[in-house]
Amino acid sequence: MCRIQNLLSYSLLYKLQIPRYIRQEFLQESVRKNNFSLGIICAIIFAVELFNIARVVLWSQSGLTTRNNQIYFSLYCILLLLAALWLALRPLLKQTTVRFQLAAQYTVTSLIFVWHMCLNTYDLYRAPGAGTTVLTTALLGLALLIQSPPWCSMVQFVVGYSLFWAIMVPLLDTGDRLNLTITFVVALAVSLAHAHHAATTLKQQKQIVEINARLQELVRLDPLTGLLNKTTVECWAEQALHGLEHRGRTVGPTLFLIDLDEFKGINDRYGHPCGDHVLAETAEAMRRAFPDATGLGRIGGDEFAVLYDRPLTEAQAIALCQCLMEQLGKIQWQGLPLEVRCSAGVCICMQPPCTYQQLYAETDRMLYQAKEMGRGQCCVQQLADGKPKRLEEEWV
Repeated sequence: MCRIQNLLSYSLLYKLQIPRYIRQEFLQESVRKNNFSLGIICAIIFAVELFNIARVVLWSQSGLTTRNNQIYFSLYCILLLLAALWLALRPLLKQTTVRFQLAAQYTVTSLIFVWHMCLNTYDLYRAPGAGTTVLTTALLGLALLIQSPPWCSMVQFVVGYSLFWAIMVPLLDTGDRLNLTITFVVALAVSLAHAHHAATTLKQQKQIVEINARLQELVRLDPLTGLLNKTTVECWAEQALHGLEHRGRTVGPTLFLIDLDEFKGINDRYGHPCGDHVLAETAEAMRRAFPDATGLGRIGGDEFAVLYDRPLTEAQAIALCQCLMEQLGKIQWQGLPLEVRCSAGVCICMQPPCTYQQLYAETDRMLYQAKEMGRGQCCVQQLADGKPKRLEEEWV
């Protein structure tokens, strides 16, 4: 039985904890909510206490000549001063850390709660049958309006309950003691439930953000290679071309289309697992060969694309293709060299305007010419005003 109780206690404490990965967000959200709640509380304090002061000073026959009215007047002024002090300090607190702001909020709410307890205690001293409405209202207001971490709520309510026993219990009968004890427990439960709900909401929001980010990644990436997919490559290229027009630049991007030679033979000989391995290794080879590329993508079965947002020279393009060929030559399957090679078509946009369809069509034409020349070829094309300017064919 003792072990079961310990497990239940541990489980409850674990559930009440704010996870570390959302703790900062929880504190920030608590500061925001509490600032709003304290603004409302201060407005209520000003309205009610100014009315009470007017009732004591102006509408009471004895005014401030009696000790009783002087005590009530002092209590009303203290609460007004506390509300005014908070409103004056709140703009300055925004420049401090979140934890300091929370500490200031909890200090103010605790002082307001203690004030209500003192007022209710004086009411009971003055009239034993006055009831405990003031303290009950403060308890429920604290639980409903102020968001606190669970440990802070427990400290506030335990300390408040201890003060209640020390100050008010001697003035109450057994029924009122029991009712207020139940009220303390309910208020603490509401406060803990409030914090738990806020933490759960933040966790769900964070999970949704992470899921959306993952979905966005899946939408734009090829799942096998981790490279950009065809749609994303096209989108990035169009953005690059649009950006050139917007900035008035006279030079455009460079597009590579790369196709693996005899890839079907690799699949037929070693099987599709080997084919997938080759595609994944090709992606790694491209990352090493084109480290400063704007984008690397897989746009078809064994067809890849490389995008630069600037024009390369023909010598640079050919050198990059040679580097890729060296990397592909290192690919092995179960310790056996596969002699993977590729053909490449390159189109360098030298003078916009140029659409992606034009850029892709010319690059694809260069790739077709390279493949017609045999394995391991690279053909480079310059494009100016949307038209081929010069054709270079190089053996890699």
